[in-house]
Amino acid sequence: MRSCVLSFESPPAGLHGEIVRVCEGNGAIKMGQILNEVLIYEILSVVGEIPEGCVATYGQIAKLIGRDKNARLVGKVLSMAEFYGRYPCHRVVNHAGRLVPGWREQAYLLQQEGVPLKDKFHVDLKRCQWDCENG
Repeated sequence: MRSCVLSFESPPAGLHGEIVRVCEGNGAIKMGQILNEVLIYEILSVVGEIPEGCVATYGQIAKLIGRDKNARLVGKVLSMAEFYGRYPCHRVVNHAGRLVPGWREQAYLLQQEGVPLKDKFHVDLKRCQWDCENG
């Protein structure tokens, strides 16, 4: 059985990095230049600005970085955020306020910050969505 690990590699020159799947015994299999460093850090810097007690949607973050139609791209970057540092990814939900399926800790972390939940799987966006225009 092969074990695979995702890693981020930055080339010595230029801004574009590559997401690479390194499989033991087979070297590196390139997944393509899906994301570049600048885009990743644009997304993560916005996530880092979400205040405690508030949430943002994937689409809201995409719009803030000028990529209105790329909410899924935001989700992809957040799924790999642990490779880039510590970011409050638990403060990001889908357009309906739904929490990430299978991530039990997200609800706990949000409740610790005072974010109101409508039920076990949704936050109350009307009460806690980040108004990035007014702080």
